[in-house]
Amino acid sequence: MTDTALHDAPDRGFWRAALRSPSFVAGELLTGLFVALALISFVWTPYDPAAQSIATRFRPLFDPAHFLGSDHFGRDTLSMIMVGARTSIAVAFVAVGIGIGLGVPLGLLAAANRGSLLDEVIMRANDLVFAFPALLIAIMITAISGPGAVNAIIAIGIFNIPVFARLARGAALTLWTREFVMAARVSGKGPVLISVEHILPNILNLLIVQGTIQFSLGILAEAALSYVGLGAQPPIPSWGKMLADAQTLISIAPHLALVPGFAIVLTVLGLNLMGDGLRDVLDPKLRRSRT
Repeated sequence: MTDTALHDAPDRGFWRAALRSPSFVAGELLTGLFVALALISFVWTPYDPAAQSIATRFRPLFDPAHFLGSDHFGRDTLSMIMVGARTSIAVAFVAVGIGIGLGVPLGLLAAANRGSLLDEVIMRANDLVFAFPALLIAIMITAISGPGAVNAIIAIGIFNIPVFARLARGAALTLWTREFVMAARVSGKGPVLISVEHILPNILNLLIVQGTIQFSLGILAEAALSYVGLGAQPPIPSWGKMLADAQTLISIAPHLALVPGFAIVLTVLGLNLMGDGLRDVLDPKLRRSRT
């Protein structure tokens, strides 16, 4: 059997198992819908999302010219939802990347030096950061450099670091006593090489599942920060900002709050369903219990 065939066989097995998971399929469809909207918005939107038209204010849902209506400035709601999806996904994706990129190495380093001063320093620093929610971190950053999408990314990313650090450390500690790790130590490999070659591949499944969960939480956090004015700033559309603008117009145009609200709910639901499906597919214990 060729190397290509060896690599393709596990991939086919994963996708067969994934497509048999209703949670994964439903989550992938919901998430894929909003990812597709975000990608399409780079090249096309029905209208310029920042274009205002007093003549088309408060158009209702399913209006012939504005499928999802228009707001109090006459801006097309569908266009803003599409660009808002791009904003939310970009902020959450980069923030999760920061959490993984910094948190996982710190967790592996702490596990490799369990009980040492370095372990204590890393974990106590994580506890300190974990005590501050993303919103509070964003407020502190905003007080220094002002509101914006970049500061929202930094705030959510900082909050994600201890999440992945604690997960990586906890999962790695259970592997450091396993026979294959002991064999690697006997062969002369150092802690860093063991962590990269033997520990990390065995905890990757947990990190992937946690990544999807933090992705959904990142979208919620971005919407919350934009809602209070600490996220993306006008004229960049954001789902949270759309909700904030609509809160005083509920009695006049309830769809202005319902549309971005449903967008947030469906995206988060899709990511959570996909995370549940990935957990079922990637966890061999759950796989065996279902067969």
